[in-house]
Amino acid sequence: MLKSLFTNLVGAARARMSLWLIVSVLLLASIAVTAPRLLPVSLYKLSLITTAAWVAYWIDRGLFPYARPDGFTMDTQQLLYASAMIRRALIISAAMIGVALGA
Repeated sequence: MLKSLFTNLVGAARARMSLWLIVSVLLLASIAVTAPRLLPVSLYKLSLITTAAWVAYWIDRGLFPYARPDGFTMDTQQLLYASAMIRRALIISAAMIGVALGA
């Protein structure tokens, strides 16, 4: 059991953006040590931002069911693939900024 736990942790360390996850956890720990009264506010803001990203992703999938980025091949449809990726990034970033600003 301990070996499988270690294997999962090592596999998770190689995950994408794992450095940013470690930085986030360290910053959250520093907030907990230096200003524990701000920890609930930080967690609340983090939950709002991540929820906005999740909802915006599903909004993009719902609005454009036949224009998903994975539906295009990069070899023959590079422009369509790039457009779909940029569209999704804009929708998600707009939702995250809107929630962060309190709109």
